[in-house]
Amino acid sequence: MSCLNKLMEIDQVWIKMLSALKKAKAPALVPRFFAGGVGVVGVLLSFSSFAQRDGRAGARLDASQIVIGDQARLFIEVQHNPSLSRLQWAVYPDSFNNLEIVEKGKIDTIKQGDLVTYRQRLLITGFDSGVFKIPAFKFVLIPAKDTPYIIQTDSFNLLVQTVAVDTTKGFKGIKGIVYVKSNWRDYIWYIAGGAALVLLIIGLIIYFIKKKKQPKPIPEGPKETLQQTTLRLLVALESKQLWQKKQVKEYYVELTDIVRDYIEKRFNTQAMELTTDELLDKVQLHKELMQYHSILSDILHTADLAKFAKAQPLPEEHVDTMDKAKNFVATSRPVIIIETPTEKTI
Repeated sequence: MSCLNKLMEIDQVWIKMLSALKKAKAPALVPRFFAGGVGVVGVLLSFSSFAQRDGRAGARLDASQIVIGDQARLFIEVQHNPSLSRLQWAVYPDSFNNLEIVEKGKIDTIKQGDLVTYRQRLLITGFDSGVFKIPAFKFVLIPAKDTPYIIQTDSFNLLVQTVAVDTTKGFKGIKGIVYVKSNWRDYIWYIAGGAALVLLIIGLIIYFIKKKKQPKPIPEGPKETLQQTTLRLLVALESKQLWQKKQVKEYYVELTDIVRDYIEKRFNTQAMELTTDELLDKVQLHKELMQYHSILSDILHTADLAKFAKAQPLPEEHVDTMDKAKNFVATSRPVIIIETPTEKTI
């Protein structure tokens, strides 16, 4: 804006000098020179004023005439520099001058350097014949440090025509139904559907036949109780003959694991992660386990000597420990009490 003010000041000085020379009746060439200077400054002022306005708006109509109900496309394009001003988009009415906007396309944005170009397509139609005007659409540019100004598109005339009818010829009646000869291709989808249905029925028949031939599953026998499973594991350990093969430590590790797992499942108390002393303290305080404290103490202490002290129990001690484990499992099975109704005497 400071540059524009300077140019305006220079223009005023040139005008004053030109008036003074005319009054002094200076030679004709001098006033013409100064007049030319004023013109140059005027051009610069116009250019400066135009440079301050960074936006432009344009529109293009793809058809100058349409038939009633047909559509013409109006392409709108607006360009400005977002760093210099803010663009306020035009508000389109739904109808104007016997024309209607049937569709407003989305606004596409294209950036080229500092300039941003916005493009939108409008579909316009008319249902009355005649020449109708598509008005100019106005867009407002709001500079950051200047007054807002308006840029607008061009206006267009659109000719809407009726369908041409030859009135010299008479009206004709509605023609009857014309039957067209058919061939097998006209029924191809019916044939394909029927074939698919037949294949489906055949597949279902084969499926049910095979299903009937399948043998019935053999019912499983009664499941093992916890005591039966534990005793089976002890017998399996005994059949390995680990201590006979000088694998005494392995023998007692597996034996105590079986016993501890049984205690956890049968008496619902922790046993696997406890030391021998911790487990025996728990046994002594447990209402059901306290009666097996002595037998469990013998089993666990003998196992500790073999596992940690690397002691070598005698063969009869190996057998005695296994027997005590079996006895503990066999005698600690839960007792099931069946209550029978008693007859009341009157």
